[in-house]
Amino acid sequence: MLSLDQQVQLALGHVRRHLTRQIGRQARGAAWEAFDARLVRHFPALLRELAGVYGARADFLDVLARVVATAWQGWRERPADLRALDAAREAQPHWFQSERMLGGVCYVELYAGNLRGLMAQIPYFKELGLTYLHLMPPFLCPADNSDGGYAVSSYREIDPALGTIDDLRALAAALRREGISLVLDFIFNHTADEHAWARAAVAGEEAFRDFYLIFPDRTLPDAYDRTLREIFPDQHPGAFTQLDDGRWIWTTFNSFQWDLNYANPAVFDAMAGEMLAIANLGAEILRMDAVAFIWKQLGTDCENLPQAHALIRAFNAVCRIAAPGLLFKSEAIVHPDQVVKYIAPEECQLSYNPLQMALLWNSLATREVNLLQQALEERHALPAGTAWVNYVRSHDDIGWTFADEDAIRAGIQGFDHRQFLNRFYVARFPGSFARGVPFQDNPATGDCRISGTCASLAGLEQGDPHAVARILLLHGIALSAGGIPLIYLGDEVGTLNDPGYLDDPAKAGDSRWVHRPRRAESLYAQRREPGTPAQRIYQGLRRMIEQRCACPAFAGGALTGFRSGNPSVLGYTREGGGRRVLVLANFSEWHQSCPAAVFCAQPDATRDLIGGAARRLRDGLTLAPYELLWLDLGGSAGA
Repeated sequence: MLSLDQQVQLALGHVRRHLTRQIGRQARGAAWEAFDARLVRHFPALLRELAGVYGARADFLDVLARVVATAWQGWRERPADLRALDAAREAQPHWFQSERMLGGVCYVELYAGNLRGLMAQIPYFKELGLTYLHLMPPFLCPADNSDGGYAVSSYREIDPALGTIDDLRALAAALRREGISLVLDFIFNHTADEHAWARAAVAGEEAFRDFYLIFPDRTLPDAYDRTLREIFPDQHPGAFTQLDDGRWIWTTFNSFQWDLNYANPAVFDAMAGEMLAIANLGAEILRMDAVAFIWKQLGTDCENLPQAHALIRAFNAVCRIAAPGLLFKSEAIVHPDQVVKYIAPEECQLSYNPLQMALLWNSLATREVNLLQQALEERHALPAGTAWVNYVRSHDDIGWTFADEDAIRAGIQGFDHRQFLNRFYVARFPGSFARGVPFQDNPATGDCRISGTCASLAGLEQGDPHAVARILLLHGIALSAGGIPLIYLGDEVGTLNDPGYLDDPAKAGDSRWVHRPRRAESLYAQRREPGTPAQRIYQGLRRMIEQRCACPAFAGGALTGFRSGNPSVLGYTREGGGRRVLVLANFSEWHQSCPAAVFCAQPDATRDLIGGAARRLRDGLTLAPYELLWLDLGGSAGA
C-alpha cells in the first residue's frame, strides 16, 4: 500500500503532466517557477479537501488537474503589483492583526453615486482612519430584484450605473496606494436567474445542465423541505421555486437566486475561476457569502455540513497557490458553535462576530451585560492567525443568534427573550428608545429580525438624550474588544432610518432598505459643527480611533474578562506591546458603581484614554450613564 506522501506525489505528478501538456512553453520562466513552488507547498491541502468531496469519482485526478489549470490561469493573469503584495503579505502574515486596522462598508451607489465618486471620497476615508473598505456587491445584477446585489448576473461585469470593470480596478489601486484594502464579496452559493450559466442550464445545455439543482416534480423538493428551515419565508415557503416549465429549482434565499450544485466538480472549478478574477481586480479580502448553505444532503438541514468546510478550504488552497495575499472573511449567521468552525488559517482567516453584535443590542435593551460578558469570556478566543470582524450592524438585519443553552445558564428562556427583543427594537415595548422595523416577521413561528440604522435603533430618531452615548458605547466595544472593527458608513455621523424605500416597488417588500440610506451630505457637513449629534458622534469616534491606533494593547484579538461587580457594567482587559488597558462599559442610563474590591489587583492611579481624565480605583469607581472607559493600567504583567 502506498504511503500518504507517495499518493500525494503520484497525484502531483499527474497534475503537473496534464498542466504542462496544456500550457506548453508557458511552463518556463519566473512566473511558472513561483507558481510551481506554491503548487508543491499547497497541493497536499488541495488534494485532501477535494478528495473529501469528489475523491470517489473515477475521474478525480482529472478534476484536480482542471482546478490546478484554473489556478495557473489566475496566477498568469495576476498583475505585477498584486504579486508584489502577495510577497509582502506572505512575509507579514499577521498584518490584519494591527491596532491600526479599521473597516468601513457601504453601497457604492448610495454612498457616492458611482465608483469614480467613491474614489473622490478617499481623502475622507483617510480622515476617518479606514484601512479596509468593503463595497457591497458592485457586480452586474438584475435591475429590480437583486437582494441588494447578492443575486449576481455576471462576476466579470460591473453594474453599468456604477462604472466599468476598469473603474473598479483603478479604485482598488488607488485605495491600495493609501493603505486601504479593498473587500469584495465572493457570492458562491448561488447566482441570479439571469446568469448565463442559469440560462444555459434551463435550456438543457450539456455543460451546464448540472450547475444547479433542478427537479422534474415535487418529490425530492418535498423530501428535502421536511428538514430545511425557511430563510426568507416572506419570499417563498420552503427552499424551492417552480420554473415556468413546471420544474422546481433550489432557491435557499429568493426565487431569483439559484443555488449552485457543488456535487458537480465543474461548478467548483468554474467558481474558482470567478474567485481569482475578483482577486485579480485588486480585492485583498473576500467576504465569503452564505458559507453555511453550499452543500446539500437529503435528511439534513443542509447547513454547516462537512463538505461545505472542505470546499471552502479547497478554495483557500487555490488562493494560496494563485493569489496568496488574499484573505477570506466568513459570513456565517448561525449558532455560535457553528460560526467558529469556519474560522482557521486554512479556511477563513476572518469572520464576522454576529454573537457580539446581537448581544451588544441585547445589553442595551436589558441594561444587563450577563450574556455579553459570558460570550466575551467563553466564545471570543480564536485560533492563532485569525481574527473577528466586530460590527455594530451591517447591511443585513439583526437576528438574535445567541445560544439558548448560554441563555439558560443566565436564567433566560431563549424563545421568550427573542420575542422581547423583537418588541423592544420595533417600539412595541413600553419605554423603548428604539425605532426599528421588523424584517421577515413570521407569525407562524414568532420569528422576526430587526432592521434599522444604528442611530435609529439607539434612540436618536426618537430624540432620546442618551442616544449619542449609546452609539459611542457600541462602537467603542467594537473598537476595543479584539479584532477588526467595522463601521457601516453613515453611522459615524448618526444617519437615521430612511422610509423612502417604501416608495420604490422593487424595494418596498424588503425592510432592510430602511437602514441603507443615501449618504447624507448635511450630516457629514455637521461633523464639524459643535454640539450637533453628528459632530458629537463623529468626534467621539475619531478620539477612540486615534487612541486605539496609538495603543499596542489593542492589537490582535486576545482579551481577559473582568467582572466589574455590577450587572450593568461590562469589563475586560486588553494586553500587548507592554501595555494593559481595562475596558469598562455602563449599559444603562443610570450611574453605576463598581466596588473597590474588584480593583484590588489593579494599580490605583489610572488615566482614561478616551477622555484623558485621571481616575483612581482604590475607593471603587462610578460610571456615568452609558459611559465607556479605556483605563490605562501601564505596563503588562511581567513586563
